[in-house]
Amino acid sequence: MHSNNFVSALIISSVLFAPAAFARGPLAPAQIAPLADTVTAANPADSYQALLEAERKGLVAALGAGAGGTITQDAIDKAKQEVPFADTGWLKASGYDFTVKNNQDAGIKVLSSFITLPRWQLERSLMTVAEINHGATPAQQQHAIVDAQGQSFLYFLPEALGPRLGAAFLRVYEMGEIGKAVALIKASEISTGAAKSYFNYPRPFLIDGNSIGKVPDNSVVQDGSPYKATGGSYPSGHTNTGYTDALLLAEMLPERFVPLLNRAAGYGYSRVVLGVHYPLDVIGSRMVVERNVAHFLNDPAYKTLFDTARDELRAALEKECGVSITECARVTDSASDPWATLQLQDFYRFTMTYDLPQSGAPGVVMQVPEGAQVLLGTLLPNLSAEQRKDLLARTAIDSGYPLDSQDAQSGFWQRIDLHAAALAAHSN
Repeated sequence: MHSNNFVSALIISSVLFAPAAFARGPLAPAQIAPLADTVTAANPADSYQALLEAERKGLVAALGAGAGGTITQDAIDKAKQEVPFADTGWLKASGYDFTVKNNQDAGIKVLSSFITLPRWQLERSLMTVAEINHGATPAQQQHAIVDAQGQSFLYFLPEALGPRLGAAFLRVYEMGEIGKAVALIKASEISTGAAKSYFNYPRPFLIDGNSIGKVPDNSVVQDGSPYKATGGSYPSGHTNTGYTDALLLAEMLPERFVPLLNRAAGYGYSRVVLGVHYPLDVIGSRMVVERNVAHFLNDPAYKTLFDTARDELRAALEKECGVSITECARVTDSASDPWATLQLQDFYRFTMTYDLPQSGAPGVVMQVPEGAQVLLGTLLPNLSAEQRKDLLARTAIDSGYPLDSQDAQSGFWQRIDLHAAALAAHSN
């Protein structure tokens, strides 16, 4: 078990490299774009660029191996993460039932306030897609392409672990030494297919008169063809993947909790960069993932699997690093570890609402969803469940933003700000 002081030091160490001043108020998409650039290949640090390239090459190799050496979009869409990456046999032998249908139904309830949004809010969401899509740099576009094409794998995560731990993760991942964690993380992604069918909302590039620009794939398929997406828009399936994977890894590696939350937000943002999702799709998936992960971590049978997978992961990483995970995860240089900089607090805060205005009542008293406090359990193990619940309530965003709901059974997830809760914890 970690002491509160130990974990607080880790949280603080991940934000040591803040600029002298950074904006604390709401930011517009144009102000966020420069922050988004810092985590792409536009970052000047050689070590970070090398890690990004290792991720990309690893993904291309994995996709090529599964497609007989020729990478096509069809092969990417059908790709599955199996041996050597994932120990699917271990997970299958456990007999654990992920109760997919029940969790999908619960997710639809969490997302249901979408139906009552005013028309102007939907139009504002479309305007925001266009603004982010138009303002994205080539580096942001290709970073988003790699994110999109790597949905079946975990190659997007090492860059959020820092140069040393990230490189170690990449090596043990490809050698199959963390197969239990990999299998459990991917199996915990509850498909958004049912919700997409239920809400049946068209993607932004299908709306009459839209100005969405198509982004060529110069990084994975590498044929310059524009990236395409099919199916319903709400909620985002890729964001569901990115948030599930990053949040569960953050639960296993609380030393990198905040940077991994930033990475989850960045993965969702990439869908807007590509013009294939609205901010509402991304926000909705964040909400559902937090609900799903909390549900699983509160299940003793799942928690047993989680503990086994986490222990294997941490042992493999410590062996590969040759030092403790605490030391291996330490931030030493802001440029080479951009997901850990304090300026990304502004980025994460932006992705909570995407600068969409409140259309519901502000000032409603926050009611933390039942069991949500478990999401801070590995980060703050010495706090009681009630103390973690209080922390989530104190750091929640205001009511009234799009997708906020006061439903006693499925509401309030839009207001949960794990990032703010984590950063506030060290001052308690």
